[in-house]
Amino acid sequence: MRRTGLTRRAALRSMGSLALTLGVHLRGAATEIMAVRVWPAADYSRVTLESDSPLTAKHFLTADPPRLVVDIEGLELNMALRELVGKVQTEDPFISNIRVGQFQPRTVRLVVDLKQGVLPQVFSLDPVAAYRHRLVFDLHPTQEADPLLALVKDKTSAQERAAQSMQDALGEFLDQTNRTKSTAQDSPYKPKALPSERIDRLIVVAIDPGHGGEDPGAIGPSGLQEKEVVLSIALQLRERLKRLPNMRAIMTRDRDFFVPLGERVKKARQVQADLFVSIHADAFLKPHAKGASVFALSQGSASSATAGWMAKRENAADLVGGVNIQAQDASILETLLDMSTTAQIKDSMRLGHEVLGQIGKVGTLHKAQVEQAGFAVLKAPDIPSILVETAFISNPEEEAKLADPEYQAQLVEALAIGIERYFAKNPPLARKRRV
Repeated sequence: MRRTGLTRRAALRSMGSLALTLGVHLRGAATEIMAVRVWPAADYSRVTLESDSPLTAKHFLTADPPRLVVDIEGLELNMALRELVGKVQTEDPFISNIRVGQFQPRTVRLVVDLKQGVLPQVFSLDPVAAYRHRLVFDLHPTQEADPLLALVKDKTSAQERAAQSMQDALGEFLDQTNRTKSTAQDSPYKPKALPSERIDRLIVVAIDPGHGGEDPGAIGPSGLQEKEVVLSIALQLRERLKRLPNMRAIMTRDRDFFVPLGERVKKARQVQADLFVSIHADAFLKPHAKGASVFALSQGSASSATAGWMAKRENAADLVGGVNIQAQDASILETLLDMSTTAQIKDSMRLGHEVLGQIGKVGTLHKAQVEQAGFAVLKAPDIPSILVETAFISNPEEEAKLADPEYQAQLVEALAIGIERYFAKNPPLARKRRV
């Protein structure tokens, strides 16, 4: 009996050790959250959870009050997840607050308090570049804003300002004429009527700051991110072009969030843009590579090995930035097909030539001619489109220039003059307006 009792106690101790070992193993197998990020924007807000292994999530919406509830399985609450609460910004148009808690032993619940109704997209992304596994929540508005409405309002305002300016000029002219008449009543001179100028429509330039949000683009030796510097240049270019009475600039993004390549093209086509200018500051394999470049679309092979390498790198932006492939609009996917036309490429080359000539006065050029390659973002079939590599951010000297406000201002002026020179030689009114 004593031996049997000892055997039983030994067996129980063994089972206890096994259970403890299994418990430790199971706890150790729980997925760990590496980082959390929130990207607010008027287009949509994104929440990203980065983890060391894939996550499985279920979600549902409540209407009153509006909330998005997300249950993430195989997860235990940790400090990284708790940081999500403090990531919400007051200016976020969709999210007012995020709460997290351990809903069940291995299920974490996220409750996203919403400022308005949303159309949520929840999807996973495989590891790419510097990222591990990502679980993404994109919160889109239930009704997209009409991009043409703002342009119509701007056009009306511009016409009113132009009419007022013409009226003021006419009044000043008549006053001058009356003063002349009073001193020379018998003069045979009779003033000619002022020309009846009228703004037929605004010229619309689509400015595309590359990368953004989850996609930082290239990163310089000191840590300067491409997405930051090109956004700064693009915002300045928009303000520079807005000073022209008959020109309006729209941006594919005006803050730090990611826009898929096809969506960038779609935005330009929605407003019937006359030009599309994508701004970048790429890196190269060797740090001594330097100089600005201008690219147009190629229907065939790239004009150089470097141009082909650049296009391949830029076309991978969707993988890094994170696109929900299943939810992509069929029209966007269609745009990414090879819909280019000979006329579009010819106009793009003309635009590129004017811009390249101007930025060559600001700094070094990597190539003295406009290059061509299969950039996906340049594939609008009816809009002259160029991609400008302002400098190599991987070059320490050029990175320093890109961070310099004075150098940025010079680049902006060069881009604006190049655009103006293109329209001076290729008047938009001579082209048939797209429907």
